[in-house]
Amino acid sequence: MEKMILKAANLSKRFGGLQAVNDVSLELFENEILGVIGPNGAGKTTFLNLLSGVFLPDSGSLHLENTDITKAVPEIRARLGLGRAFQIAQPFPEMTVLENVAVGALFAADLPMKKALARAEEVLELTGLSAKRDVAAHNLSLLEDKRLEMARGLATNPKVLLLDEVMAGLRPSEAQEAVEVIKVIRSQGIAVLFIEHLMHVVKVLADRVIVMDHGEVLAFGTYSEVTKNAAVIEAYLGSEVNA
Repeated sequence: MEKMILKAANLSKRFGGLQAVNDVSLELFENEILGVIGPNGAGKTTFLNLLSGVFLPDSGSLHLENTDITKAVPEIRARLGLGRAFQIAQPFPEMTVLENVAVGALFAADLPMKKALARAEEVLELTGLSAKRDVAAHNLSLLEDKRLEMARGLATNPKVLLLDEVMAGLRPSEAQEAVEVIKVIRSQGIAVLFIEHLMHVVKVLADRVIVMDHGEVLAFGTYSEVTKNAAVIEAYLGSEVNA
């Protein structure tokens, strides 16, 4: 069995009267791609925010390898190997693609400038953005924006990369290109945890799937297992079950 890289145990988070995440646990292994699915409002992004340190849990624990990061701020988590790409990319618009990616290597991977730029060049090659290295970020297409967001996360030299709906807004052909980028990321020995609504993407990418609903885990298993689960079909999939 592969080595466990990330373990969340009984994570919970409440905002006033809303229990956004309730007692959620998971284990992520090296080289694994884990999909997180569920209806809008299921708590998926809040859960990702608990993993990345945007929010701290009210209860539960989180370990990256053998290090307890439950109370660690995002910067510390990044330096320990927990990278993230957000659903809505927010690059530095006037900076070039290369400079944007180098920022992650400078501050999260803690590299000097020369090595940060070299790391950025490597990441641009991996994500298919080398031809855009000198283009200002505000001139990118939506697909290129998504790739840049993944590249910035990859530049931090993560052991785990968290992806929040990086396919959102893409055409089918563009989504397929993004799928191939994620496969390349996994080939680098990086575990990936991603939130996604496109079930055909989940089907081809995820080794295992966690289904959330109302802040709780509804089902956990392979794509085939969770899409045959009656509770999952009723709560989320409906006619998509054959997708």
